[in-house]
Amino acid sequence: MQGIDLLKTNGVIKIKNALISVFYKDNLEPIIQKLNELGVTIYSTGGTQKFIEKQGVSVIPVEDLTSYPSILGGRVKTLHPKVFGGILSRRELESDQNQLAEYEIPELDLVIVDLYPFEETVASGADEQDVIEKIDIGGISLIRAAAKNFKDVVIVSSKTQYGELLEILNDKQGFTNLEERKQFAKEAFNISSHYDSAIFNYFCNDEASAFKSSIQKAQTLRYGENPHQKGVFMAI
Repeated sequence: MQGIDLLKTNGVIKIKNALISVFYKDNLEPIIQKLNELGVTIYSTGGTQKFIEKQGVSVIPVEDLTSYPSILGGRVKTLHPKVFGGILSRRELESDQNQLAEYEIPELDLVIVDLYPFEETVASGADEQDVIEKIDIGGISLIRAAAKNFKDVVIVSSKTQYGELLEILNDKQGFTNLEERKQFAKEAFNISSHYDSAIFNYFCNDEASAFKSSIQKAQTLRYGENPHQKGVFMAI
């Protein structure tokens, strides 16, 4: 017990429970198998739940946790206090821990969630209703909540991060440190801000009420404006 308390003091936390709900399932299987090997309890929804079950891995439907089914054609699945309470609870606060116990809410230490492909849907020339349905609500909320609570939670918000997560799981057997969690949180806020900028620009159309641009690619320059500075070139 003392050893676990020391790890927490040093910002090292073991993943015990994970929420996985993703649009893109490419390369997700090794992560699921590793989490299962580590004894991590997995919660999931819809298509992701079925995907996990096909891997022969036990999974708890989010509906069993919340006692509510997915409703409104899938528009509402994870928006529930038992999900967000498990993500946002402060592990060091006795009052938070007491409420988790009172309402039987599990601590969610790992959240793997990506977003509906809004930009890809717009680029495909889809009609407005199809585009609107690709505005993610639950996913973006989960990402922001987990990133806010990076002190206790790992947030993986893109399939491009699966390799990095798997490496950590393999090397550290389910333990993560504060620096790693904060790095994942930074990337999560980058993804969420880019997503919101794309949605705003879609609605803005040709009306120049505001200018919002999210540049995802940058080229590091050899020199900054001054010798002690780093230079970066970005182009819209």
